[in-house]
Amino acid sequence: MFVGPTEEVYEGMIVGENSRSEDMDVNPTKEKKLTNMRQSTSEEFTRLIPKRELSLEQALEFIREDECVEVTPNHVRLRKALLPQQERVRAGRRGRPAREPADSA
Repeated sequence: MFVGPTEEVYEGMIVGENSRSEDMDVNPTKEKKLTNMRQSTSEEFTRLIPKRELSLEQALEFIREDECVEVTPNHVRLRKALLPQQERVRAGRRGRPAREPADSA
């Protein structure tokens, strides 16, 4: 996780690391639904690892081509280049622009 409890988040902000290669859209502000039903596995506690602070150099090494680093006086944050999820889906459907070939001269 790159954000801690009670930290402000916004759409398109990268809040954690996924073990798979594709991105996962999540809403960290959404509360878990509490029901009256109990399950045998619901009593297990999940330990969360502490928030990982990234330096500017670490953040620049971590990002992919569709992401950027946001630097403010108090924070270094990772975010998507296109913030709204719908725009990221549309851009993925259109395909990424081809890279310019390197000069062979």
